[in-house]
Amino acid sequence: MDLPANSIVRDRVETLRQTLHRHNTLYYAQDNPEISDAEYDLLMQELMALEKAHPDLQSPDSPTARVGAPPLAVFETMSHSLPMLSLDNAFAAQDIIDFDSRVKKTLQTQDTVLYTAEPKLDGVAVELVYEDGKLVMASTRGDGMTGEVITANVRTIRSVPLQLHAGAFEGRLEVRGEIIMNRKGFEKMNRNREDENLPVFANPRNAAAGSLRQLDSMITATRPLDIFIYGTGLTPGLNSDSHWDVLNRLKSMGFKVNPLIRPCLTLDQVMECYRELEESRSGLPYDIDGVVIKVDDLRYQEILGEKARSPRWAIAWKFQAVQGTTQVLAIEIQVGRTGVLTPVAHLEPVRIGGVWVSRATLHNEEEIQRKDIRIGDTVFVERAGDVIPKVVKVVIEKRTGDEIPFQMPAACPACGSQAIRLSIENSDRLESALRCFNARCPAQLKENIIHFASKRAFDMDGLGEKLAGQLVDAGLLTSYADIFQLNLENLLKINRMGQKSAENLISAIDRSKKIQLNRFLYSLGIRHVGENIADILARKWGSLNAVMQQTPESLTAVEGIGRTIAESVHGFFNDPGNRELLDRILENGVEILTLPQSAGKTLDGKSFVLTGTLPNLTRSRARALIEAAGGKVSSAVSRNTSYLVAGEAAGSKLETARKIGVEIIDESALMQLLEGNLPDPSLSRPFQQGLV
Repeated sequence: MDLPANSIVRDRVETLRQTLHRHNTLYYAQDNPEISDAEYDLLMQELMALEKAHPDLQSPDSPTARVGAPPLAVFETMSHSLPMLSLDNAFAAQDIIDFDSRVKKTLQTQDTVLYTAEPKLDGVAVELVYEDGKLVMASTRGDGMTGEVITANVRTIRSVPLQLHAGAFEGRLEVRGEIIMNRKGFEKMNRNREDENLPVFANPRNAAAGSLRQLDSMITATRPLDIFIYGTGLTPGLNSDSHWDVLNRLKSMGFKVNPLIRPCLTLDQVMECYRELEESRSGLPYDIDGVVIKVDDLRYQEILGEKARSPRWAIAWKFQAVQGTTQVLAIEIQVGRTGVLTPVAHLEPVRIGGVWVSRATLHNEEEIQRKDIRIGDTVFVERAGDVIPKVVKVVIEKRTGDEIPFQMPAACPACGSQAIRLSIENSDRLESALRCFNARCPAQLKENIIHFASKRAFDMDGLGEKLAGQLVDAGLLTSYADIFQLNLENLLKINRMGQKSAENLISAIDRSKKIQLNRFLYSLGIRHVGENIADILARKWGSLNAVMQQTPESLTAVEGIGRTIAESVHGFFNDPGNRELLDRILENGVEILTLPQSAGKTLDGKSFVLTGTLPNLTRSRARALIEAAGGKVSSAVSRNTSYLVAGEAAGSKLETARKIGVEIIDESALMQLLEGNLPDPSLSRPFQQGLV
């Protein structure tokens, strides 16, 4: 029975909403959480319970309303109060000098003009509208004059404030920003889609755009979207003459503003900012394709005005092209770890975005036919981030008639077995991919070993693509279980393998033998089982034996696991050959760290920072163990840090931790915490006394 809310309940609901809005801003916009995830979840659960018991208190700006809007039939359109203009492009320093000259000429001044330099994000431009601090509408840029209303989808993005800080702004506030998907989230999402036989996105921008165009906001809510605010629309109440000041005020209201934006007092500083961002772009977690330079003085912006499609007070200085034109020299077939035959184009080397590109994926036969790619063609090639380059299209007008159409082989090029297309479930169509089903195919074996030893699996540092191929070709590895039988004697027989490298690899293999269950399941290369499904299996059943005993029916009863995945998992563990492989792995001393079902997260609410070299764990393995146990790993020490895990040659983080009183522990103490025990105080004392 729904009960009318009294004043005490109303006050509590409002307090909870304000508290959760504040913690959302601290966590998603400022990366400075004050409470643990568990504490946040308790507050959210209390609010959800109160709103369920008192429907009259439900509100679209509540933190509980981020997900759950009913699917739309179609997107509505809206008109922007001020046009969302595009930007003119610059491609060289002289273009910026000319831009500065035009600005000064229009302003009739020879004085230095102040600018801001901002990363040009490769995402989707949007406008957010707030009324008295509450988000009431979100829309796409569209054609600049008219956009589509995507409010329900934008509400699902955690870094978008649904309600601003109390009293932050009264009246109507229009802010503009770029919705992006960072590379790590994009790559993980694509891996999961591959595991589920879904089409992958070409790049993070396309993924972000596709996510925002979902009619069902529940789908958007599963996508790793983020936002950076870069300006305002029609908002007379801000009363500021400086774009830089406006950005800082927006940040104080709770909006996420890019920390790489810089005020530039001179044109030389603009040039320096461009160089710095171009050099650091590959290390950023998201894609940028240039630097946006804006006149800082808003009064000057008004004087400068706009052209038909772009403002005269801003320009986009683009980085080197990420597309290039080259020739297809040959097409070869690569065999992946699941037996998929993928065509790869060998190209006349071309420099794209500062990197020489000589190969590009062609995906599958359907893609080759759709784009009509032939050996000898001149093609446009695109490189985005760290993704393997791809052929965008053929330059038809450059054809000579000597180009050779390509046909996919009828047999696997690595082992000669017949290549087969599988039927698509519940359909009379066949998959696009050709597959080799020979379990002893050497190409698949190499890829399986690379996957097994990868960072997200056993993390065997030193066992990469080249060495895996050498070990298979030498007959030292016939399965990934053989890795644990490697010794110095047989490693030293490998070409260019020195004593030290061999010793380091043996040490890395020994260190890898203690592995979390989810990473172990992922390492096995079970078809359709990516990191996400492996994590679901590990957390649901807690041990390898329990997972192995599941039926397709019990597997499909778990949210996130469909029939195809269930049958793949069940089939893998009921294959006698696979069971023999598992036995051999475990006989070689591999210890699988189980996740207890009742207390799966021993480090819930704890924040860690890692520094120095640990005696047994690599940095990535320590991070994985902490995160699997519910902890969070940060890059910087703060008063919110629970523990600093310090190894040899610890850096400045150690001194910072001492100064602010953060507890410092070593690897042994970390292992105690992972097992659910408080660390022995003696394990942290040497660090506290400054002896390392």
